[in-house]
Amino acid sequence: MPGKTILLTIVLFNIMQLQAQDISVNVLDFESFETLLSKKNDTVYVLNFWATWCAPCVKELPDFEKLNKQYQDKNFKMILVSLDFRKMLESHLLPFIEKNRLQAEVLMLHAPDANAWIDRIDPSWSGAIPATLIYKNEFSFFREGSMSYTELNQIVKPLIH
Repeated sequence: MPGKTILLTIVLFNIMQLQAQDISVNVLDFESFETLLSKKNDTVYVLNFWATWCAPCVKELPDFEKLNKQYQDKNFKMILVSLDFRKMLESHLLPFIEKNRLQAEVLMLHAPDANAWIDRIDPSWSGAIPATLIYKNEFSFFREGSMSYTELNQIVKPLIH
């Protein structure tokens, strides 16, 4: 029996390693990212700007994950836009995604000159995170600061058909 237990442990460990290796994050410059800001279709888009080093960002992520799970089978797309430094991708971001079992799509925005693009997200944005953009066709909502599940759902629910 001990031999079977060791073999099972090795197999399970290898499966966990494969799952960890499957985590990938697209790294986009702003020009590539900008196409996500103006999609005109029947989908509700929720883009949350965050970073692993931002305590309020990390605190609100479970609410975003809950919303993502609730609407994942609808015309809904959640994108968690990491503003972590590019050099932190493998050392911080990927392990964070794995540890917290994030299910929403995560991408990294690598656009070091934030002053060149912040106003293009929303003119009222100072650049502080967390920040959230929710849009569908002509409807657009932007908030700088944390959002709860209740606040998110109050905006998203009426937009879902």
